[in-house]
Amino acid sequence: MEKISFTSLPSVTVASYRAVIPSYEELGRLCVEVIAPEMARLGCECPEPGYCFSIEHGGYKAENVDIEYCEQVKEARKDSNLLKFKTLPEVETAACLKYYGPYCGLYQAYIELFEYLEKEQWKIVGQPRASYVDGIWNEEDPQKWLTIIQVPVEKA
Repeated sequence: MEKISFTSLPSVTVASYRAVIPSYEELGRLCVEVIAPEMARLGCECPEPGYCFSIEHGGYKAENVDIEYCEQVKEARKDSNLLKFKTLPEVETAACLKYYGPYCGLYQAYIELFEYLEKEQWKIVGQPRASYVDGIWNEEDPQKWLTIIQVPVEKA
C-alpha cells in the first residue's frame, strides 16, 4: 500500500492537554482557543518544523473521543491546570499512513491502517498518534489538510 510507510520516531518533549471531545472536528477549535493561548501564557517555545499530534485513549471512535493533544516544545515548563509536560520515548518502528482531508475522516483512516497491519502481521506495541502537518491554521481547504497516523509496531 503506497500511502503507508515505516519509520522511527525520535524521543520528544511535549506540552500535553487531555479532554473528551464530541468529535474530531472539535480539535481545531480546542487548539486555537484553549491550548495555544495557554502555551503562550506559559512561554512555551516550539522547535521548527513544528510537531504536534494527538493520542486517542480508550479506543478509536468517531464521537466522545478521549484525546490527548501533544505539541513538541524546546523545554518542559511547570505544569498548569490545563497543560502537562512530559518526554515520550523513541519509537523504533512506526507504521505511518498519510491522510488528506477533514478530521471527520480520521476514524476511517485508522480502520484502514489497522486492517493493513493485521493482514501484513504487524503487532501494535504502543499508542497510535495522529500527527497534524497541515490544518486549519495554515490551509483553508479541509481537503488539503494532511494528518499522518503513526502507529508503533513490530513484526509479529
